[in-house]
Amino acid sequence: MNDLLVRDVRPVPLGRAGETSPVDILIRDRAVVAVGVGLARPAGVAELAGEGRWAMPGLWDQHVHMVQWALVRSRLDLSSAKSVEEALEIVRRGLTGAPGPSRADASQTPLVGFGHRSASWPRRATPADLDEVSPDRPVVLVSGDAHHGWLNTAAMRLLDVPWRDGLVVENEWFDAYDRLGDLPGAASQAEAAAVDAVREARQRGVVGVVDLEFSPSWDRWPSRLAVTGPFRVRTGVYAGRLPEVIARGWRTGDPLPGTDHWATMGPLKVISDGSLNTRTAWCCEPYADGATLAQPLGMANFGEAELTDLVATAHQHGLETALHAIGDRAVAQALAVFARTGASGSIEHAQLLPAGGLAQWAALPVRASVQPAHLLDDRGVTEQCWPDRTARAFALGSLREHGIPIVLGSDAPVAPLDPWLAMAVAVCRAPEGGEPWHPELSLTPREALAASVDGRTLAVGQPGDLVLLDADPLAGGDPAVQAKVLRTMTVSATVVGGHLVAE
Repeated sequence: MNDLLVRDVRPVPLGRAGETSPVDILIRDRAVVAVGVGLARPAGVAELAGEGRWAMPGLWDQHVHMVQWALVRSRLDLSSAKSVEEALEIVRRGLTGAPGPSRADASQTPLVGFGHRSASWPRRATPADLDEVSPDRPVVLVSGDAHHGWLNTAAMRLLDVPWRDGLVVENEWFDAYDRLGDLPGAASQAEAAAVDAVREARQRGVVGVVDLEFSPSWDRWPSRLAVTGPFRVRTGVYAGRLPEVIARGWRTGDPLPGTDHWATMGPLKVISDGSLNTRTAWCCEPYADGATLAQPLGMANFGEAELTDLVATAHQHGLETALHAIGDRAVAQALAVFARTGASGSIEHAQLLPAGGLAQWAALPVRASVQPAHLLDDRGVTEQCWPDRTARAFALGSLREHGIPIVLGSDAPVAPLDPWLAMAVAVCRAPEGGEPWHPELSLTPREALAASVDGRTLAVGQPGDLVLLDADPLAGGDPAVQAKVLRTMTVSATVVGGHLVAE
């Protein structure tokens, strides 16, 4: 159904406290055309009974790697490993329990795992460790932050990675990971998984994502949407394929061919520094354990002149930039580049804010695209590596106080594609039942919800995207109770452009 009358729902007030009395919402031609009490149902328009449920605009995840998220759920889970030895035992069980390839095709069928976080392990991981467990079958272990790969020798040969006695990190790793998708059967597996992931996301109330997949996903979304039906997507492009997008004349916001306007061109994505877990996030001061690191400050993936040129080129051709910056030095550099080029877009992650510079940020047309759920995994390593600067880590409250626009996401598969988890952690900076970490840096539930709907409302003229909820998402007294309400929220229906896509 495209035209839809949603009857008897209570709008969630995302701005200041507002009216929550039941109303009807009429959606025609993908947009809200009327909001009121007792609206007449036009001929041919379907009706959805809200029965007094809470209604809010559809949810967005502003940072997703869709294929990686889709595939990770079927990969070997190493998130529980606390040491090299524990990780090897998980791999050993995976090799034994999963159907293995014959020796003839072993080189084409790697065992892929995901989720290890090795920064706090007692010793470093090496290819030799994996070689002892699996001398012939390739083993590719993707770190939980996705910024390095732990490969055995067979996997290095398979992915054309020069041998080294350590991890494959940052740009070299991103290139190697992309080659996994070229292996026999990988493409069809990825597409089937992506379709399932869209359906699962809509069950959680997600109506749209910013897809920052490494591969050129603009050519894949037409066939996916033909199977899934309505879902909103903005596709990013990385520096290596920027000339292709420029040649096609696509600007940010332009509809992608073959998607019936559900998918549009998104931003240029640039990964300017590394990550905390891999200890490559670029910082103003050395890591606390920097004496053991080849790069005590972390590392920049681009020089400032090259980064400026990339952002300026994208801006000249009508593309926003999503600039990954995790360390405080990388964030400061990102602000300088945005200011110098006049470009608009977002700083992705902003995990460690610089001691100064937020007033400069507030004057720029640049959003903070942040992933609160990363705090659950990175709190311990933050205290280990940045013990003197934890008050600037995941500092959502500081961004809010400076009036910097905030949008929430997951960076799936680094965290689950679950906006309710992201909102809950933004509100109460702790795992369920845990002690909040720097609670002064939290958002209110209303702020967290508003940061999850892509700036949309349920007003006339807005897109006809909404979710119906079985409980009031603003209920609860203290942050821990409010976070539990969000974590346990159930979605009874999801509507995209007037199409009922989940119930």
